Amino acid sequence: MSKKQYNTEDQAPMTVGEPAVAYGNASAKTSPDDGWNPNVPFHGTQEEWWEHFHQIEQVPFYTIEEADEEFEIWKKELLASRL
Repeated sequence: MSKKQYNTEDQAPMTVGEPAVAYGNASAKTSPDDGWNPNVPFHGTQEEWWEHFHQIEQVPFYTIEEADEEFEIWKKELLASRL
């Protein structure tokens, strides 16, 4: 997605009920690299969304069976390390 900055100075002050205020500085805790917070809505153009979807499609795809198998291996290793 583009690194477009949106002007928010002309907007009315946010209320406590809005996600950006309710979660406060959570974006620094969730992803310090890019400041993205999944709890705060993202507003973008149709082209930005399509670009985002195409980026997602470029990563490897795993079937549910492969994901379950990987999870079981991870779980066994985790439980073994706790003993």
